[in-house]
Amino acid sequence: MSVTVLYFAAARERAGLARESLEVPDGARVSDVLALLAARHPALTPLLPHLRVAVQQQFVEADAPVPQGAELALIPPVAGGAPGLFAVVDRPLVLAEVVAAVAAESAGGLVTFSGAVRNQTKGRRVLRLEYEAYAPMAEAKLAEIGEEVANQWPGTRLAIVHRVGTLVPGELAVVIAAASAHRKEAFRGCEHAIERLKQDVPIWKKEFFEDGEVWVGLGP
Repeated sequence: MSVTVLYFAAARERAGLARESLEVPDGARVSDVLALLAARHPALTPLLPHLRVAVQQQFVEADAPVPQGAELALIPPVAGGAPGLFAVVDRPLVLAEVVAAVAAESAGGLVTFSGAVRNQTKGRRVLRLEYEAYAPMAEAKLAEIGEEVANQWPGTRLAIVHRVGTLVPGELAVVIAAASAHRKEAFRGCEHAIERLKQDVPIWKKEFFEDGEVWVGLGP
């Protein structure tokens, strides 16, 4: 089936065109279309994690179906928001992703935080954790934290990626990077992000032990 792909701003520059028609398999989802575009336009690939996708002028997730004749738009972050990367994902995390999102020649200080699943809590052996999120709101709240950091420490860039799904001890649940001209602001921005993340972002975790399970924050 045929769909129309629209490119804007940085996506347009990477693809080298503003729109094109694309033949995709019947029953294709957004993730399938993105894979085809990455193969067709390799320069677009590094930008894909930072884009939002709209189908028929409505923002959708990667598993959304793409109907015959649909108009699919690749939309980079809009001007005016806090620079950085703010995402909730269901895949293993890579610290380099958030580092790349904030690194710049003007940033003399870059601080990172990696939050991994512990193998025990209060003496109980942890078998696994299950993370759940209200993803659209969670990503909006992460972006708000980025705005707070940029306002409190001007020039400081922030990126946060949080994982959902089932994680075992040792796997990363969250990665954060803060970059600024000086190390003090980068440290403070990263610390602020960690504390705020635990307060208002709708992400929940359930711990599974050998002798039971509990939603963190609701259990004993």
